[in-house]
Amino acid sequence: MTVKLIAIDLDGTLLNKERKVTKEVNEAIRAAKEAGIYVVLCTGRPFPGVVPLIEELGLEESDDYVITYNGALVQNTHTRESIIDYRLTHQDYLVLEKAAAEAGSHFHAIHNEGIFTPNRDISRYSVHESFIINIPLFYRKPEEMDPAINYNKMMMIDESLILEAAIARLPEEIWENYTLLRSEPFYLEILNKEASKGKAVAALATRLGIAREEVMAIGDSGNDIDLVDFAGIGIAMENATKEVKAVANFETTSNNENGVAQAINTHALMM
Repeated sequence: MTVKLIAIDLDGTLLNKERKVTKEVNEAIRAAKEAGIYVVLCTGRPFPGVVPLIEELGLEESDDYVITYNGALVQNTHTRESIIDYRLTHQDYLVLEKAAAEAGSHFHAIHNEGIFTPNRDISRYSVHESFIINIPLFYRKPEEMDPAINYNKMMMIDESLILEAAIARLPEEIWENYTLLRSEPFYLEILNKEASKGKAVAALATRLGIAREEVMAIGDSGNDIDLVDFAGIGIAMENATKEVKAVANFETTSNNENGVAQAINTHALMM
C-alpha cells in the first residue's frame, strides 16, 4: 500500500551522533514531500526545540504538522494551531514532585516557556535538557510554582542506576494514572495518560483521512515503541533498542549511516 504519512523520531533516528541532519536524509525527506507524503517529526522535545529542524527541512507549510512532548502536543507548524494538547496540572505537579522526591530522584516539569526544577542541587541532566531543547531552566520550590500553570510533561532525571532504583520505588498509582516512558537511560518522562507518540500519530492520521496501513514510522528508543508498533510500516534503526526492533516490520541502517534516508527511499519512494 502507498505510504501517505511518515512519522520520524529525532534523537538517535533523524539526527546523527553530532545531532545533525545529513544531506542524504534532508534530500530524502524533501523527496517524500514532493511526492505528496506528509512528513511529521515526532519527538519528546518541546515545540521551540524543534523549530530549527522544521525550518531546515522545509516542514513549515500550511499542511505540515509536528508531534512534540512524546505525543502530548500536536500542532500545525505553519499556523501553530493545536490539534492535540494533553496537559498536566499543578495538582499533577505536586503529586509527581512528591513521588520523585520520595523515590530518590531529581525532577523537573516543562512547558514551552521553561523547565522548572525543585532541586537546589540541579541535576546535570536538567541542564543538558535545557541546552538541547533551547528552553531556560529555573529553580523553583514547589510552593513557589504558579497553580494556574499547566505543563506538557514532567521528568525524573538521574544517573541510570539511581533512576532505575527510583523507578522501582514509584507507587502503583503513578503507573496507573500517567504515561511513563524511559526515553534515555537517565530520563523517565511522565505524561498525561492520554499521550503517546503512537496515539498522536493515530489521531493525526484519522484527521487527515489516512489509514494505519498507509503510515510509516521510524524510531529507536523506548518512547518510540508504540509509534513503530502502530504504523503499517514500522521501522527500527540499526541502533534501536531490542524492544523497538521487536515490534518493527523492518530494520534500517543506523542514524550515523543515513538510516532515515534508506528507509524512505526503500519503503516510501520505491513502492
